Amino acid sequence: MAWEPGNQKDEGQAATVPTKLPKGVVLGPDGKPCRSCTDVASWFAMAKKEASSSSSTSSRPALLAVPPSDCPPDVAELGRSSWTLLHSITATYPTKPTPQLQAETKSFLSTFATLYPCWHCGSDFQRWMKEDGNAPRVSSRDEFGRWMCEAHNAVNVKLGKKEFDCDRWGERWRTGWKDGRCG
Repeated sequence: MAWEPGNQKDEGQAATVPTKLPKGVVLGPDGKPCRSCTDVASWFAMAKKEASSSSSTSSRPALLAVPPSDCPPDVAELGRSSWTLLHSITATYPTKPTPQLQAETKSFLSTFATLYPCWHCGSDFQRWMKEDGNAPRVSSRDEFGRWMCEAHNAVNVKLGKKEFDCDRWGERWRTGWKDGRCG
């Protein structure tokens, strides 16, 4: 989901985005740019703008087109990694989980959304889970896998990406594709 300056606020947030920030830079609850909520291109654009506006010679390293692998993740990398983890959890979830595990799984999803490094994304996921029909469904592996696929597709729609066929979630995340390319 593209977040435009000044058009969205988290509950209780009064921060507005100054117009001089490049498009795509998201501010955190503290009013400072949020590294976990901003894509790397926007982050570099902001850094480049700051460097060019500085009149003194900076000791900053030259800006790269792609950050080194040991840099903090941007919002896209964080999202891909998070979805990989969440789908992998559904793939190894029991076919018949105990009531205790079901309760723990629901608690985990709530905690995950609360602690998610991109506060805006985490708040959005919390809101989505509270909407009618979107509460986590965790009574079986297949039900949980399909629910996670639906959650991921809800984000894909917001980002303008193609939806995944949730009938194939098991092939993608558990067994591998039927054509054998996964070994």
